[in-house]
Amino acid sequence: MRMPAPEAAALAQRDELIAEFRALLGRDAVIADQTGLEVYENDGLTAYAQKPMVAVLPATTDEVAGVLKICARRGIRVVPRGAGTSLSGGALPLADGVLLGLGRFNRILDVDVANRCAVVQPGVPNLAITTAVAAHGLYYAPDPSSQIACSIGGNVAENAGGVHCLKYGVTTNNILGLEIVLIDGTVVRLGGRHMDAGGYDLMGVLTGSEGLLGVVTEVTVRLLPRPETVRALLMGFPQVADAGACVAEIIGAGIVPAGLEMMDRDAIHAAEAFCDAGYPLDVEALLIAELDGPGPEVEALIARVAAIARAAGATSLRESRDEAERQRFWAGRKAAFPAVGRISPDYYCMDGTIPRGRLPEMLGIISGLTREYGLRCANVFHAGDGNLHPLILYDANAPGELERAEAFGAEILKACVRLGGVLTGEHGVGIEKRDLMSEMFTETDLAHQQRLKCAFDPDGLLNPGKVFPTLHRCAELGRMHVHHGQLPHAHLPRF
Repeated sequence: MRMPAPEAAALAQRDELIAEFRALLGRDAVIADQTGLEVYENDGLTAYAQKPMVAVLPATTDEVAGVLKICARRGIRVVPRGAGTSLSGGALPLADGVLLGLGRFNRILDVDVANRCAVVQPGVPNLAITTAVAAHGLYYAPDPSSQIACSIGGNVAENAGGVHCLKYGVTTNNILGLEIVLIDGTVVRLGGRHMDAGGYDLMGVLTGSEGLLGVVTEVTVRLLPRPETVRALLMGFPQVADAGACVAEIIGAGIVPAGLEMMDRDAIHAAEAFCDAGYPLDVEALLIAELDGPGPEVEALIARVAAIARAAGATSLRESRDEAERQRFWAGRKAAFPAVGRISPDYYCMDGTIPRGRLPEMLGIISGLTREYGLRCANVFHAGDGNLHPLILYDANAPGELERAEAFGAEILKACVRLGGVLTGEHGVGIEKRDLMSEMFTETDLAHQQRLKCAFDPDGLLNPGKVFPTLHRCAELGRMHVHHGQLPHAHLPRF
């Protein structure tokens, strides 16, 4: 993995840059000492670390705009960072760049119950939104397993999902408006509190853009009413492939659970030891299905799902008896990542997506790769929508194991693409999958994507080194820069 080489011209401006930032933000909001910068040297992809040249912590949209104007004028690269929970290296800093932290943007600005939306700053933790609106009988549907820590701005950057995205969608399906700051300091507002924004779907472009196009400073999120009835069903299977087949049968029957999650034996045992969720320990795979809606509908759907599970070979079936038990079922699943940390010194969390019907085939491929690379793999899946999170277990202190884990992970992602899927479901490309983009996209595809980046960031200063395996200057891609509304060579006819 390589990042853009530090530029001497940028490093030479460090002292002047720090002085200019302190004049704008105050001394406490500018971190320049080496000990302080260690906090920002990596994100959730901890295998890679690199200190930024300087870190800044603006508190207002105007301050963000001021920081970006300074960087644009000086030609300094910028890496936006939320809570730093990215598992793809999306917030990995640059040695000659500015780390722009948004942790001080931590307020819920408005809760609009009548219009079922809330206006929040990007540093607000995901779960805090639901907590803030719970008294109104509302909640924010996307719920990544890291929702207690991850920020809503990071959710927008990576288009995060969660265990309930099968029925309620990922981030892009649950936001109504954005305020963003472009690299030249221009503040742009997209959407609002209304159902649909007119014109081009620029919110769709920005959501999942991984900090390459602009910096999010405000988000209007959609709120949903809490369902009348919610029940969860645990289903244990003697074979992992049987559980995968059951997933396909449930969806094929026209049933769309609120969540449909899968764990294999290693993940089950780790989660049970970690939080005593009540999981059966004599099965090879576990499905958690959650059904919600009116009471009679939920009762009927639970019965149908249970019948499908029995026909698929389930040897264990358990329905949540109350809300506390339902929460315990999910506590084990949501704690699967930290739980696996107890059975291995390190693990490498993958994120790919396949068609649901090919889940048994994919599980067979992963099993073969564990033997080929000599590394264990605990599988935790958003099975309902085919989003896989294999956890490759390794020891970073053992020579060569990190490299084997990375090669193992790359083969999983290549297999996802071969089976008709994609490289990422919700973690983003970042640096982790950057060099695999050509497995999914042609050079022409990638060039068109980079032209879009050029429209927002003509000098390539926002989060460079991420997503694109080969960087091009915008001029190479035929970019035309419109400056203050004036076209170059205005005397030439245009068609």
